[in-house]
Amino acid sequence: MPSQCGVTVTFAGSGDAFGSGGRFQACVHLQPAGPAAPAGPAAPAGPAAPAPVLLDCGATSLPALRRCGLDPGDIAAVFVSHLHGDHFGGLPFLILDAQFAGRTAPLVVAGPAGTGQRLTEALECMFPGSSRVRRRFAVEVTELDPGGPGGPGGPAVVAGVRAQAFQASHPSGAPALILRLTLGGRIIAYTGDTAWTPAIAEAAAGADLLIAEAYYWDKAVPHHLRHADLAARREELTARRTVLTHMSADMLGHQEQACHETAYDGLVLRV
Repeated sequence: MPSQCGVTVTFAGSGDAFGSGGRFQACVHLQPAGPAAPAGPAAPAGPAAPAPVLLDCGATSLPALRRCGLDPGDIAAVFVSHLHGDHFGGLPFLILDAQFAGRTAPLVVAGPAGTGQRLTEALECMFPGSSRVRRRFAVEVTELDPGGPGGPGGPAVVAGVRAQAFQASHPSGAPALILRLTLGGRIIAYTGDTAWTPAIAEAAAGADLLIAEAYYWDKAVPHHLRHADLAARREELTARRTVLTHMSADMLGHQEQACHETAYDGLVLRV
C-alpha cells in the first residue's frame, strides 16, 4: 500500500506587508494527503481527503489563493500567527466571500489571545454590521496559549490538526505566536514575524519543514528575523527543510546567496 501521508504546501502569498517584489501578503495553503481515489467508474466512493488549512491570511489572500487555483471555500481552518493586517487582514474577506458563496461548513480561526475580539473589530471596520449577520456556517475562534516564556503551550486539535504555539517576539497588540502544526503525518513549523528567540529552534526541532521569516539580509530591524540570524544559528535549526519567506526588497536582492531555499508566490512543495 502506498503511503497516504504527506502535505502539499502552496505559498499563495510569500511577501511582506508592503508587497515587496510584487508579492502577495502571508498566506500558506496546507493540503494533507488523503486516501487515494478508488479506480474505475463503478468503484465506491472512498473517504474524503482531509480539508486544507491556511497559515496566516493576509489582506491579499483571496486573490492569492485564486491565482493558485485554490478554492477558499474548501479551507477548514486558518492558523493566525499574529494580529497584524498582513497576516490576518484577509479574514473579513474570506468570511464574507464564504457567506455569499453559500458555505455551510464551519470555519475555524485559531490564533493568539484577542483573536476573537480583533476579528469582530476588523469585520465592523471594513463592513459595518457584518459581524452580526446570521450565516449558514459558524465562525469558530480558538485562542492558542503559548505557555510560559520559551516553552510551548498545551497542544490543541483544530480541524484535525495538532497545533502547538510558542511565544514570539513581535508586538502586535496581542501575543504573537510561533506555530508547530502536525497534519498529514508531517510536522510544519512557522515563525510568523519575530525577532530571534530560542523558541524558534524548539518549534522547528525535527520538523519536516520550517517556514521562516527572513525580512532583511543583515540589517537589524526590531521584532523581525533577518537572514544573518538564521545563518548564525543554522546548526540549532534541526528541521529537515527550511524555506524563507516574508522578504523585503533588501532580502530579495540577496536571495541567490541565501543559506536556505526561498519562497515565491505559487511555489508548491510536497513534504
